Amino acid sequence: MANKHNLLLLFDRPLEPVFMSKGKNRAKFDVPNSLLSDRYKGNPEIQERFGEDAGERIPVRANISIPNLKVPMSLDRKEQFSLFIPRHRRIAAHLINIFLGLKSVDDFQTVAVYARDRVNPVLFNYAMSVALLHRPDTKDLNLPLFAEIFPEKYVDSKMFREIREEATVVPDGSRMPIIVPKDYTASDLEPEHRLWYFREDIGINLHHWHWHLVYPFEAANDAIVRKDRRGELFYYMHQQIVARYNFERLSNNLARVTRFNNIREPITEAYFPKMDSLVASRAWPSRAANTRLADLNRELDQVKYDVSDLERWTSRFVEACHQGFVMDTSGNRIPLDERTGIDLLGNIMESSSLSVNRDLYGDLHNLGHVFISYSHDPDHRHLESFGVMGDSATAMRDPVFYRWHAYIDDLFQEHKQRLPQYTTQQLDYPNIRVESVQVQPDNGPANTFQTFWQQSDIDLSRGLDFVPRGNVFARFTHLQHTEFIYNINVNNGTGAQAMGTCRIFMAPRNDERGTPMLFRDQRLMMTELDKFTVALNVGPNLIRRRSTDSSVTIPFERTFRDLDTNRPGAGTQSEEQFNFCGCGWPQHMLIPKGLPGAGLAADLFVMISNYNDDRIDQDLVGTCSDASSFCGVKDRLYPDRRSMGYPFDRLARSGVDRLQQFLTPNMNIVQVNIVHTDRTVQRNQRQ
Repeated sequence: MANKHNLLLLFDRPLEPVFMSKGKNRAKFDVPNSLLSDRYKGNPEIQERFGEDAGERIPVRANISIPNLKVPMSLDRKEQFSLFIPRHRRIAAHLINIFLGLKSVDDFQTVAVYARDRVNPVLFNYAMSVALLHRPDTKDLNLPLFAEIFPEKYVDSKMFREIREEATVVPDGSRMPIIVPKDYTASDLEPEHRLWYFREDIGINLHHWHWHLVYPFEAANDAIVRKDRRGELFYYMHQQIVARYNFERLSNNLARVTRFNNIREPITEAYFPKMDSLVASRAWPSRAANTRLADLNRELDQVKYDVSDLERWTSRFVEACHQGFVMDTSGNRIPLDERTGIDLLGNIMESSSLSVNRDLYGDLHNLGHVFISYSHDPDHRHLESFGVMGDSATAMRDPVFYRWHAYIDDLFQEHKQRLPQYTTQQLDYPNIRVESVQVQPDNGPANTFQTFWQQSDIDLSRGLDFVPRGNVFARFTHLQHTEFIYNINVNNGTGAQAMGTCRIFMAPRNDERGTPMLFRDQRLMMTELDKFTVALNVGPNLIRRRSTDSSVTIPFERTFRDLDTNRPGAGTQSEEQFNFCGCGWPQHMLIPKGLPGAGLAADLFVMISNYNDDRIDQDLVGTCSDASSFCGVKDRLYPDRRSMGYPFDRLARSGVDRLQQFLTPNMNIVQVNIVHTDRTVQRNQRQ
């Protein structure tokens, strides 16, 4: 019987033939001649040449019937693959279904070996990853880091000459990290480049890729797509990204992002990614300033849509929000109620297979990405592929991503603004009072967040095809903050022990003009920092919570996990959760950059809500729930009965103009300052 862990070796060096050695132990698949691609079939001496120094020989069975791969192979191996393109999604779903339908690990290994050198490498990686995450016999495997397999999606293309030189000339163990420059996509003449550390952060882009991996668009097995509150989670995760991005813009003396709500107007922002696609053997296309969207007619990708399609789908989405219902394919009205309305709208907007009526409501979010990503060559006359907006692994690098998603979020708000406002009775937790809140950094004054730059290393060797084996590290610069503790004083006057949910948010106090924000604007910039359950004894309680325990983030070691040193023990509960736990906002980006000197003023909000109104009865022992706010919980219900973003997901009750007026006794706010120091430190260890 095949060892299922050997399946992970098929991710290594994606452009090299499958029979070349894989992994740090130089394992080699002994591929039967019948499974080899036409290029190498009938040349057994080639296989043997690469097997002479193999550390392990992995037998591959050939006595099974290979499924028909005509559909997956219809995407050329040298094309770019995009989850946003309908044809590519259908192809991916077809391959996922093939992998999921195989009866045993033996059969899976044989078909995967056969497919690997015939199917587009990025398509193979995606379909293989989704299948491994969802097959009962492989869901405990630890997926490799996507940035390690396809490093060209994350770093400056000029680095690869240095990387290849280092790997070829210097023996493993003596190689120096290759420095990823901070300012390689633009200069300080471009105001948008002030946000380079956010848009081009490897951890943020990995989070976006991994989220779409955990929540695939479509598959034959409906349960793979139909995860609890999936549509609402699509809305909330992206809403929080826009809120955080706006926070960062104020941290760089920029106005909040301008919504891309008139798709007929030119896109003022340019983006030149400075990256190569090793799969397509071409540079990623750029977009010049003031580029306009145009009707798409790209026969190769079977993409033929008009800009008016986006406008029509927008109108239908807004009409549904205003009417309070959506229409299914049979003409039935499905109400957009307080509990399920946002989930229905999220599935329609993302246009997953859960959309109640794709023909009517279309594919607005995904094809918006496609229109923007093809704006430089809408009719394929220059034979250019899509830009970074066309790939979920790279889309967040482009400034227009945030303009597009600010517009998408604005459409969701058409529904949210029509929901009944929360009453004081719905917000209050009787006889529970949050007396005071303080933030204490590990080293520094109270109520001050301290940010700085940090340099960290990531091993790119698994994605470096046709270069000598051994580690090759890239050293990149990212934002970091001093760790801190929340000190929250709560008084329980109920006369008995009580359970509560502690909800912590933060938003800027002032807008781009320095004017104190109104609640209606500030609520949309409330970034969730943490959410956790607390037991409150009678009388005074001091809640102490470390920043590293956030329900939004995952630690650096998990974002950039080294599977050889950080792998959980075999057969343990934590091993099964390891893959899902790769989904989460990176811990180093929990706190916005802030400003130097006096810092950026912000309001830190703390609320204790009634756990009896929040609770979801389920067993979370051994599950990955520490990044549940953005990613949910593997194989479980979303661990909070409230609407995502509660209590800021709706307009305030009458008479509330400022955050202070919104408060009930179970809430409190404290003014904090986010102070940035322009210094760079290095992590003590490579991850």
